[in-house]
Amino acid sequence: MDTIIECKDVQRTFTSRTLLGKKQETHALNGLEFSVPRGIVFGLLGPNGSGKTTTIRILSTLLTPTAGQAKVLGFDVVKEAKKVRGRIGLILGGERGLYGRLTGEENLKYFGALNHMGREQSKKRVKEIIETVGLTDASKRPVEQYSRGMRQRLHIARGLLTDPEVLFMDEPTIGLDPAGAQELRQMVPVLVKQGKTILLTTHYMSEADELSAQVAIINKGRIIATGTPTEIKRSFSKIIVCEAICRLIDAKAIEVVQRLPGIQRVNVTSDGPLQRLTIYALPGTEIKDGILKTLGEGCVESIIMRDPTLEEAYLSIIK
Repeated sequence: MDTIIECKDVQRTFTSRTLLGKKQETHALNGLEFSVPRGIVFGLLGPNGSGKTTTIRILSTLLTPTAGQAKVLGFDVVKEAKKVRGRIGLILGGERGLYGRLTGEENLKYFGALNHMGREQSKKRVKEIIETVGLTDASKRPVEQYSRGMRQRLHIARGLLTDPEVLFMDEPTIGLDPAGAQELRQMVPVLVKQGKTILLTTHYMSEADELSAQVAIINKGRIIATGTPTEIKRSFSKIIVCEAICRLIDAKAIEVVQRLPGIQRVNVTSDGPLQRLTIYALPGTEIKDGILKTLGEGCVESIIMRDPTLEEAYLSIIK
């Protein structure tokens, strides 16, 4: 498959000065390397301050790297920035990048003009995309009157306006209600079927698991794990997971379970009249026999081993 996005030894250092005038450097990216093939969703995951947004800003030509090389569609994002900009869309999370005093429609027409869209082409496309994101009734209202969720829908419309080949989505579901977030998640596979390549950052691990064909985990400006969500869950996780459905048991019994060899932690939740014990242990730990012996077979309704979720694997990698 064609490589659509590529980072080679990308570094970014921000320089500032303290109140005393002393020079201070922050290394946001430290030799970042990854590549994204054509026509997939690539999830870039990491904690706050790990370098996700800096990466997207570099790839979308909003920021230049201090060192290294980044390419989109084969074009260098520094030397050939204009060629990159004409082929990408950027969907930001939060409040950035919109003009509050303009209406939603006026915002999109303005961005269309910045992208050299003709008046008639822009008018037609703006109408189409406003309908797509469900803002038709609000299109004539100033954006400063929009709710956070409505602004996020307008961000999505802006990103799709020029029908780009590559989409950068930086936490696109922030501010959306559950229905709106679901609508966006349903939109993503449709865009991929149209041939688009999407780089997605999100803090919602279930969202990344659902949408991404490949993921990379970034921490302190470096990629520390890559693979499909399934590969990450199975290969990179440092834990195994057991779920036991039990009749009501007391806190002392749970403490005994937590002290069993190899057990890292136990989470307890109510499941109607029963309790669900989610037990995290080191690989190779024999959990089932220890649970049944400790709690008694008559107390345990069911017990299963399962793969860690992407969130559980992510937390074990980051830690």
